[in-house]
Parts: sequence; C-alpha cells; structure tokens
Amino acid sequence: MAGSMVVKVAATLLAMVVVLAPQAEAAITCGLVVQKLTPCLGFLRTGAGPPPPCCNGVRSLLSLASTPADRRAACGCLKQAASSTAVNQRFASQLPGKCGVSIPYPISPSVDCSKVN
Repeated sequence: MAGSMVVKVAATLLAMVVVLAPQAEAAITCGLVVQKLTPCLGFLRTGAGPPPPCCNGVRSLLSLASTPADRRAACGCLKQAASSTAVNQRFASQLPGKCGVSIPYPISPSVDCSKVN
C-alpha cells in the first residue's frame, strides 16, 4: 500500500515535469526540483520529520536558484507540487522551516510566482 502511494506521488511529480518543463531562461527545471525533493516524499505525505537527504535536497535547490528566473521557475514547480492531491499542502509549506532554511516565497498553490525576485 505504501509503495503504491510513493508511485502515485512520483508519477504526479513527473507529470509536473512534463507540464512545466518549458521554463524560459531558467536553469532550474521541474525535473531538477523533483530530483532534489524526491527524498521528501514521506514528509510531504505524512509530516514525519524530513530525513537528512530531503533537507540536503532543499538546501541544494535553494543554492541552485541563484537568479530571479531560477527562483520563479522553482516557485512554479513547488506551487504545482503543493497543488497535488498526493502532497499535504500544510506539510509542503512547513518543509523549508523543518529543514532550517528560508525561501523567498511560500510553498503554496496560491503564491504568485511572477512576483518572485
């Protein structure tokens, strides 16, 4: 049962890659976001403390998003992930804080990524 949920979450995240892949000049892609945050799937579903590989991925993603275009692209990918029924929105919004990092926008389905700098 847990295995099928992981497959559903991974499939949802991969579908986001296909939908959001054409990010103009940004070096961050939804595929990269999925790759970095795959270790976070358990936390995003259940809220059970994020494991170190998850927080390492969050920190890595934050450091890779060095330009406004990268931050907007990452925001769009995270916004789509937060909208997924396979991800608990509350846990998604808590992820940066649980990993001890701050990002310049909330992880929320209602965030306006066009305003991210």
